[in-house]
Amino acid sequence: MSGAVLQCLPEAAGDAARLADRLGVPCHVIDVHRFPDGELRVTVGPAAPVTILYAPLDHPNDKLIMLLFAAEALRRGGAKRLVLVAPYLCYMRQDKAFHDGEAISQRAIGKLIAATVDRVVTADAHLHRTHDIRAVFPGIEAEDLPTTPAIAAALQGIDPRTVVVGPDEESAPWVGALADTLGLAFAVARKTRAGDRSVEIAFADPSLFKGRPALLVDDIVSSGGTLTVAAKALRAAHAATIDAVIVHALFPPEMIEDFHQAGIRSVRSTSSVPHPSNAIPLDDVLAAALTKEVSL
Repeated sequence: MSGAVLQCLPEAAGDAARLADRLGVPCHVIDVHRFPDGELRVTVGPAAPVTILYAPLDHPNDKLIMLLFAAEALRRGGAKRLVLVAPYLCYMRQDKAFHDGEAISQRAIGKLIAATVDRVVTADAHLHRTHDIRAVFPGIEAEDLPTTPAIAAALQGIDPRTVVVGPDEESAPWVGALADTLGLAFAVARKTRAGDRSVEIAFADPSLFKGRPALLVDDIVSSGGTLTVAAKALRAAHAATIDAVIVHALFPPEMIEDFHQAGIRSVRSTSSVPHPSNAIPLDDVLAAALTKEVSL
């Protein structure tokens, strides 16, 4: 049995193969069969003492079951250490109960994953009041990797007049760090949310954008409402051009046309979730975090 191997869910096979190549380990695509009643059969490749499970956890409900089944088979096959690489980590939004009877999904999923694997590696997890990713996964190792280096590398050579724009106050530290790395100005919008698909966006100084390129940067886009409203606000402020960079692209691919119609010239995302907008690979970020696993 070789020392390390990478196994991946089918839809992430391309990204996983690149990462495995960087790490110098074999890559196996996990076979998933769906029975007529919706139940799943999961078949893994040969295990190794250190087995890396590559599983972006968008559309998470089936994938969490796949992960549990794969881990069971790999442990029986001889895996002593399971490392989950989930560049997008699901169910992190709900970190407290806002109303009576609500489940705290972050706590439930954190305990489930912590009982299944030995280490979690993710990227820019969508955390609010949880300031340390290790608190989500009791008793195991966990790292939340920044995607800023990969994004900054992809943006080298950007117009120096560009204003980096964050969609809300929560994005200020992250957007500010990216702007500082690139030597650009930045601004953060005030966002008022009326519902899952209804937001209002305003800027303290709209004159900042007049005649200048604007780069909208968001960590997660699912419904696309915030990005669309922000683009309209930037158009009203007479931004010269509007482009967007997204860490986790969870929106339907056909929505890219809606973004174009809202005035967004280009939409680029990281490879955290397989998506047609992927243009910023996270290979370097992930490989650096996993090197110690393959050298054990």
